[in-house]
This record gives sequence, C-alpha cells and structure tokens, in this order.
Amino acid sequence: MARFDEVLATFWAVGDYGVQLPLTDETVREAERVLGVTLPSPLLDLLRVQNGGVVAADYDAFPTGRPTSSSQDHVPFDALMGIGGLQQMTSLLDTPYLVKEWGMPSPIVLLSGDGHCWIGLDYRRCGPEGDPAVTWFDVELDTELTLASDFRTFVEQLTAASGFDLDHGDSTSQ
Repeated sequence: MARFDEVLATFWAVGDYGVQLPLTDETVREAERVLGVTLPSPLLDLLRVQNGGVVAADYDAFPTGRPTSSSQDHVPFDALMGIGGLQQMTSLLDTPYLVKEWGMPSPIVLLSGDGHCWIGLDYRRCGPEGDPAVTWFDVELDTELTLASDFRTFVEQLTAASGFDLDHGDSTSQ
C-alpha cells in the first residue's frame, strides 16, 4: 500500500482529457455550497495538482473483497472528475443532477463513473461536514459496496488494473 504523498506525486496520467481549469479556493467554496458538503482535503490536494482527468495506470483500479458487476476482484477507477463547468465535461458539480437522474442515494458526491456504475463520496453516515466513506454504486443492479472508510485510504489502496484478471464479472471463467 502506497502512502498518500507518494501517490499524489504520480496520480495523474499525461493528457488533458477531463481536466478542468486550475482549482481555486473560490471554486472549492462554490462547489461545497452547491454540493452541500465539505470535500475531503486529500481529494482537494489531488485536484490542486490537476483538476480532474485520467488517472495513471498504476492507480486505475480498487481491489474488492467480492465480485461486482465490473469484475470478480476489483472496480475500475480510470478517471477522477474535477470541479468546474467546462462544456462537454462531467464535473463533481454535476452530482445533484446525476444522483437524481440515476436514482441514487443522497448525500453523495460522485467521483467517477459512467451512469451504470459510480464511485462516490458517501456522506450518509458521517453527515455533510464529516469524512465520507468511498462507495461503489451499481445503479442497474441496485447494489453498493463500501470500498474504503475515507478518501485517503481509498487512494492509498488504488492499484493497477493490469494486475487483475479482466473477465469483467464473468463468474464462470477460469
């Protein structure tokens, strides 16, 4: 397991896909107002290095203790949404709309996903000012799986998807 400061230095892949404008304190305050929560400082640390985008291949999966619709032993985490309003780019600020559109629980803040499955900050137990767990939400199967007790722990346990069998949830494969 890598320490957060080690991951911070190498978290982002090269490229500008999904990258919002550089994060400012004003942007963070506005995001927290819109989302109705306090965002975890480790998340903001990552977004201050680069405000969203593709995650480096060393950190593009999270191991799970049980199968999900995605795979037998991990969930993908190939991108992290930033905070901003660039057109044609999904942002953390789109969470209220996406939660309503996909019928997800609240309060959560979506970090990554494609509509069918999401990874999000889950504030249901800790409240809007607490340190949220990180949860996998499968909208189609109406299931969820807590991945980590907090965002820092989540980041420290990220690993390369290339280290897993990539049969995408087919429990009959050998």
